[in-house]
Amino acid sequence: MRDLDITEVARRTGVPASTLRFYETKGLLSSTGRRGLRRLFNPDVLERLALIALGREAGFSLDELARMFAPDGPPRIDRELLSAKAEELDRTIRRLSAMRDGLRHAANCPAPSHMACPRFRQFLSAATASRQRPAHASHGSEGGRTRRRKQAPSRPARE
Repeated sequence: MRDLDITEVARRTGVPASTLRFYETKGLLSSTGRRGLRRLFNPDVLERLALIALGREAGFSLDELARMFAPDGPPRIDRELLSAKAEELDRTIRRLSAMRDGLRHAANCPAPSHMACPRFRQFLSAATASRQRPAHASHGSEGGRTRRRKQAPSRPARE
C-alpha cells in the first residue's frame, strides 16, 4: 500500500494534522518523507494511532507512550507500567462505582431529606474522609488533582 499524506491520515483517524505533527515531535510517530509540503506516513501509522488512542484512554501520558512506542518498529511493552496502570484503573472503577451507587440511592431514597437518610450520611462521611487523606507520597496528588501550596498573601487582608 502507498504512503498516506497527513491529510489522508487525519481524515481516516479523526486526529487533526496539528496533533499528528505534535506526535511526531514527541517521538510517537515518524513520517517517511514529504510530497510537496505535506508529510507522508507509512499506512502502519493508522494502527499506531489506534494504539496511542487506546493508551490515552487508559490514562497513559504521551511521555509514557513515547517510552513504549519507538517511532519505527514494534512497541517496547513495559509490563510493570501496564500492571500499575491496571491497578490505578481498578481503584478508579471502585471509587466511581461507589459514587454511582450513592447517587442511585439518593435518587430513590424515600427519606424526606437526603440528609435524614442514614445511608446517604454514611456515603457523605466516606466521601469526606477520602478527600482528607494525605497525598500519595510518590505523585504529590490527591484524587488525581495536583495539590496547591498555600501562598502567603502578597498584601495584608482588608478587614
